[in-house]
Amino acid sequence: MACPVNVRRRRFLGIAGVAVALGVVFVAFRKPFPSDHTPEGAYARIAKSLSEEHPRDIFDYLELEAQWACFTLKNAHTEAHDRVSKSWPPGPERDQLLAAYEGDAKAQDGPDVFLRFAEARGWLARLKRDLSGIASVEVSGERATVVTARGTRYSFRKRDQGLWGLTMFTAELAVEAERASRDLEAVKKAAEDYDRGRGTR
Repeated sequence: MACPVNVRRRRFLGIAGVAVALGVVFVAFRKPFPSDHTPEGAYARIAKSLSEEHPRDIFDYLELEAQWACFTLKNAHTEAHDRVSKSWPPGPERDQLLAAYEGDAKAQDGPDVFLRFAEARGWLARLKRDLSGIASVEVSGERATVVTARGTRYSFRKRDQGLWGLTMFTAELAVEAERASRDLEAVKKAAEDYDRGRGTR
């Protein structure tokens, strides 16, 4: 039979161990974030946005080109939606175009456009799967790479005023923005033809 003193000692040590562990967790979460003027600070805020279920906030930590692409998508699709709604004759083509442009046209602004793409293309799931603690940060001029404990590499580019922006979605968003701009020009030209045919401009 175990000695009562030893039992009490084990219980005390167990409770003390739990208290220490909780203290470490508390201190870790109370630790101030690094500045968002550093790559690790931008990465930490992206991770925080995901963990707190505020993925829209990731937009603030994208590089500038990706942000402008989202605003371009919002503006181009809003204008295209309006022109189709006003000038296209009723029919399947009109319905198809309105449906294609509706998502971005109804978005409030660039961050909502980003969120729509991030959800539709699995970007959020990808980030949640790959994000982990920072193992190292490599900085070379205006560019930086955050290497996680899992070995995933996240590239950042320095923005105006010293902020850092994630680059991993820029290429896809830029392609979509260019396509939206081309589509808008085609829609405007077709809308003018429809308007002329009805004798309206």
